[in-house]
Amino acid sequence: MTHSKTIKKEIDKALSTDRLANIIDPVRLEKNDKFQFRCHPDVPCFTRCCRNMNIILTPYDIIRLKRRLGMNSDMFLRLYAVPEILVKTGVPVARLKMLEKEGGKCPFVTQNGCQVYSDRPVCCRYYPIGMASLIQQEEDINKEEFFFLIKEPHCKGFLEKTEWTVNEWRGDQEADLYDSMNRGWFELLLRKRSFGDETEMPEKARALFYMITTNMERFRDFVFGSRFLDTYIVPEERLKKILEDDVELMQFGFDYLKNAIFGTETQELSIKKEILDKKVEEILRKRRHKTGLKGALKK
Repeated sequence: MTHSKTIKKEIDKALSTDRLANIIDPVRLEKNDKFQFRCHPDVPCFTRCCRNMNIILTPYDIIRLKRRLGMNSDMFLRLYAVPEILVKTGVPVARLKMLEKEGGKCPFVTQNGCQVYSDRPVCCRYYPIGMASLIQQEEDINKEEFFFLIKEPHCKGFLEKTEWTVNEWRGDQEADLYDSMNRGWFELLLRKRSFGDETEMPEKARALFYMITTNMERFRDFVFGSRFLDTYIVPEERLKKILEDDVELMQFGFDYLKNAIFGTETQELSIKKEILDKKVEEILRKRRHKTGLKGALKK
């Protein structure tokens, strides 16, 4: 496969809807490459891009939006999100609920523009830049990132004279902040994807994953209101942080999911020795029982 075909293939993977596949500029952009674009209320297509989009909300998106709207996660998810399973990973995510009776319009957009602009989702921040990755091995989370343009036919923003480098655009849109906040979530998606399509996530694991990545209030209750702390060792300083800070709790949740679903221990989260010994003994007991049954059947 040629390098250009590889780039096109990876770009297609990065797109969230088939509709976008025909409107990209399949030219690889680096961070210092330039493009011309500006969106403002005076362009005739203003807010037209805020319709019929498949916007997957990251955990950090949900924290910012529910805080901006002054509501808890339960209320936000009920009003503004739809749960769905990502086809390529089998992982549950929250998708922004568009207003179907209003032509698929984003619930946060008006004639005057986005009403949550400073807290808008990362998907909206990148537009009209798309990001893809060249991954040599699925397990390698240190991937090479590159960019491309999304040029919708109706968009007049590309006729504006304002010029940016990709890096300047990312800085203006706070992309680095959002990327750093979402890195743990993307690592989890990549870990699941590395297992292959044939490895389905159990229903209980899906429910746990969705709760931890969308609902900080319920996850906090799970940590402090269940027997969680009887099982796991968590430094006291970190416990103090996650008790009050949703972002700290979100990052803690990524560590916990690595352990609970993928069996990876982190420096600040590990199973207590007595619990681990008990689990190992239970596994060995079941194995001995199964071996004994096989031996009895042979006789």
